[in-house]
Formats: sequence, structure tokens, C-alpha cells
Amino acid sequence: MIGSSSSFLDAVERASAAAALNRPVLVIGERGTGKELIADRLHRLSPRWSQTLVSLNCAALPENLIDAELFGYEPGAFTGAQKARAGRFEDADGGTLFLDEIGTLSSQAQERLLRVVEYGELTRLGSNKPISVDVRLVGATNEDLPGLVGRGRFRADLLDRLSFEVITLPPLRERAEDIEALAAHFARRMAAELGWPRFPGFTPRVTEQLATYNWPGNVRELKNVVERALYRWGDADRPVGQLVIDPFESPWRPRPMPGSAASASGPTIDPASDAAAMPPPKLDGVTDLRGAVSAYEREILECALEKYRHNQRRTAAGLNLTYDQLRHALKRHGLLKD
Repeated sequence: MIGSSSSFLDAVERASAAAALNRPVLVIGERGTGKELIADRLHRLSPRWSQTLVSLNCAALPENLIDAELFGYEPGAFTGAQKARAGRFEDADGGTLFLDEIGTLSSQAQERLLRVVEYGELTRLGSNKPISVDVRLVGATNEDLPGLVGRGRFRADLLDRLSFEVITLPPLRERAEDIEALAAHFARRMAAELGWPRFPGFTPRVTEQLATYNWPGNVRELKNVVERALYRWGDADRPVGQLVIDPFESPWRPRPMPGSAASASGPTIDPASDAAAMPPPKLDGVTDLRGAVSAYEREILECALEKYRHNQRRTAAGLNLTYDQLRHALKRHGLLKD
């Protein structure tokens, strides 16, 4: 767990303090913020550290299987149940159960979970015999659970019992001072994996890109981008000079079909509004029209590239150009870096 920002350290400190208590904890955060790392910390610093930490992604299983996976079943409980099987709660008896994406649980699973949290008892599917379990529960989600309660999608009484402590992880865009350290950490590990003698560093331009990008995928996205950058750069002796933030970026990338959901929901760019935002031409001392037009064109290109963080496809759309037209213009003005 790498970081020195106050928001991140506060979350880690709260997790460390809650670890010693045998109480449920909810970990809230956007995708890629490290919720599973916090769950691991809660377990490792608890009196249960020598017992099992069992993890289950609730969103990865269909609704009709989540009960069987959590609470187990007896032979004949449903089609295909040939023999008895313990569920994740029994597997985690004496230890910690981490339920990721807990907000996706069905109402039936929530009801059964409530009983386990409140009484420490469960009943396998197909059985009437209660089984006692001693499990410390940690739940995680990227959703607003109180909002789900308000919309009738999550039980209020279950939320009350799970929220003894709620740890909300900050997104990476709010931890700007941690980006450089995280990027260097991932880069050193990737350099070792590639067999490089050392990590040669990043160029100033790449360092700036890392610092100014919004990172919607947070730390997981940063890790992928840094590792991809070293792998594609392929030169252990020169500082890494290029990032590929969007690995799908390509002039041959398939376009969404007109009228499709992807087409309707995708980001739109209004070239007219972007053109209005372009810098006015500098006409002082102009004596050569062609030279002035060329200089202004270069200035527009530089401004658009900066606005779209050097994403050439979005820059082309913003200037109402095709991708190839933009590339030719950038090459003509010496702005093509790759």
C-alpha cells in the first residue's frame, strides 16, 4: 500500500484501528482504488490473522447460485446437488469473509445474510439444521448503499448491522501526490519482469501526462498503463517516452453501429464549440499571409492536443478532421511524436 496523501493515510489509519475489533466493516470506493487491499489489512492486523481470509465477488455469480455459494447446500437441494457442500461462511469460520460488490446481492441473499450477521447462524440450502459460524465480515462496494436503501434495493436493517465502520477510499485523482510514487513502484516491478537491469525513468512529458490524467480506473488503471508503457517502449537504456493510456486507440478501431447503445451513450464532441475555444490569431507585425496561417494552424493544433491530453482521436473529432488528416497536419508542423 503506497501513498503519502492525507486522504489515503486517513483511510489506512481507520482500517488499522478497526482491525482489532470483531465488528463488520464496509469499504467503499471506486473501481481500482484498493478495496481488497484494505480488506486484507483488516484481516492481517486482527486477532484472526492466523485463520482463513475467504473472498467472494458477489457480482461474479448468477442470482440463483449466490445462496448456495455463501451458505452451502445439502444433497438434492437443487438439480445437480449430488453431495453436501459447505459455503463460504463455513470456509471462513474463525476467520474473515470478504464480500466484494455486496450491493449486488439479491433480496433473498440479503435476508439470509442478515441472520448470519445478527445471530451467527446459517442454514444450508435443503436443510433445516442451523450451523453456528464465527466469521468477521468485510463488505465492499462502489455503490451508494444508503441510496440503494432509498430505492428499495438494499435492506436498511442489514446496512445498519454492516456499517459499524465505513472506510471510504479516495480516488486517485484526489491523491495527485501519490501518482509518481505509485508509477515508479509499478515501473520497477515491470522492469524486473522484463529482465532490465534497472528502471530508466520517465521523460518529463510522460511524467506530466501521468500527473494530469484523470485516472477513472484509479490505481489499477495506472498499473496497467505503466506496465504497458515499459513493455511497448522496449528500451532499458532510455527513459520511457510514450504512454498508451487507451490500448484500443487505433485508426482501424471498429465504430459503433449508428443507433446502437454504444453510439448513443458514447461521448460527443461539438466541433463548433471547440472551434470557438481556439486561440485568436496573433496578427501583430504580420507580413507574410502564408506564414501567419501556418503559424496559426500550428497554434490551434497545439491548443487542441493540450485540451484532449494528446489523445489524437479525440483531437481529430474536436477539430472536425479525420484521424488521418490530423496525423498529416501534425507531421507537417513537426508535432507528431510517434
